[in-house]
Amino acid sequence: MPPQASTALAPTPVVRLEALSPPGVDVYAKLEWFLPTGSLKDRVAVAMMEKARAEGLISPGTRLLEPSSGNTGIAMARLAMLWGVPLTVVMPEGSSTERIETMKTFGTRIIFSPQPEGANGAVRVAEEMAASGDYLMLHQYANPANVEAHYAGTGREIVTQLDRVDVLVAGLGTGGTLMGAGAAVRESFPRAQVVAAEPPVGELITGLRSMEAGYIPPIFDADRIDRRVLVRLRTTIEHTRLLLTAEGLFAGPSCGAALAVALRVAREMRSGTVVTIFPDAGWKYLSTGIYTGPLDQAVDRASDQILW
Repeated sequence: MPPQASTALAPTPVVRLEALSPPGVDVYAKLEWFLPTGSLKDRVAVAMMEKARAEGLISPGTRLLEPSSGNTGIAMARLAMLWGVPLTVVMPEGSSTERIETMKTFGTRIIFSPQPEGANGAVRVAEEMAASGDYLMLHQYANPANVEAHYAGTGREIVTQLDRVDVLVAGLGTGGTLMGAGAAVRESFPRAQVVAAEPPVGELITGLRSMEAGYIPPIFDADRIDRRVLVRLRTTIEHTRLLLTAEGLFAGPSCGAALAVALRVAREMRSGTVVTIFPDAGWKYLSTGIYTGPLDQAVDRASDQILW
């Protein structure tokens, strides 16, 4: 079953945040929205699906299933459509209209999990469905190919694009980015710190997850990061807007969360280089209303939505 289009992914750019870098410190951002479906999850989808196909797990009769709050589902939907394989995505109620409609455009079937459970609820429902034996679930939260994609892709690209990395900041979601990119960065820069941007329990931010919320992704090892920094929803939206007005970058809310932590770390340093990973652009979140109007209203609107 040959693919109808290349799955090769070109490197994404790293840019210096000129207006926001504090004196003496260079803050860089890796812009993952240059990937085919506009997010870093293209790396994960390609790695998981190509590995499964190479192992003979994907055939014309395969029915794929994946829990996702948006971007992984979209990235998998693209390949599933090209390969002629049906895909069902379990995603939380309250996900943005853009993500839902994009997956439908690719022909993906969507099942909604309870909104209050966030991404954890999508995992629970998908695991229950997979237990029937009717589906192949590649399971980004437990699949080593997720980590491998960020090691060989995201991380190796960073170390070829930058001469120095003192701190790597990434959002804590499945854990794949922190584990994979963190390992690659440390190989080239052994003293580099790996820092996670993490929401507090109960705040549904950008597909990020609190380690206190009851589900630890099997691919994530907390001992392999140096620091976890909490970032609130309000701060996330403030920094997402700041990226737009200060740097002209129309970014998704998870980028705002990563930026907030990256700047906090950078301000604690006298010199050095901080690089953070911006997972996607803002177009998938326009319907959430986080970019315009009074900040308080934007926070209230976003409080009952899943932003990633």
